[in-house]
Amino acid sequence: TKPVIRNIPWTTAKNFTVERGRQQIEELISTWDIHESWLHHSEFLDEEELRDSKRYYYRACWGLPTRRKPIPRATASIYFVIVISKFKPDTAPVEVFYRLESSRLIRRPEQCQFREKWLQDIIENKIVCIERL
Repeated sequence: TKPVIRNIPWTTAKNFTVERGRQQIEELISTWDIHESWLHHSEFLDEEELRDSKRYYYRACWGLPTRRKPIPRATASIYFVIVISKFKPDTAPVEVFYRLESSRLIRRPEQCQFREKWLQDIIENKIVCIERL
C-alpha cells in the first residue's frame, strides 16, 4: 500500500506574515512521523524579492540530545522556502518547498512524506566526518 502523504492547508498570500510562515512550518513538522526524542527549533532566515515572486527562507535545526550528552555531537538542518507568486491572486495559498542540508533535491510537502531516516543519515555522516578529523 502507498503511504499517506500528510500536508496542511497553507495560508493565503494575503494572510501571510513571517511569523505565520514559521508557525505553519511547525504545523507541518507536527504531521511528520518522527520519534519524540528528536528536538528541533525553527527560525526565519531571510526574504528575497524576485521578479515573479517573493521568497521567505526558514531553517529547522534537529538534534538528538540525551541525558549523557545533552548537547548533540551533530545536528541536521532542513531548509524551507515559502513562495508568494506575484502573478497568482492573493487568495491563492503560498507554495512551500524544503530540502535537506546535505542534498540539492527540492521536495514539496504534498508530494513527499518526510522520513526520520533522512535526519539520522545527516547526523551519522557528520559524526563519521568528525571522527576522521
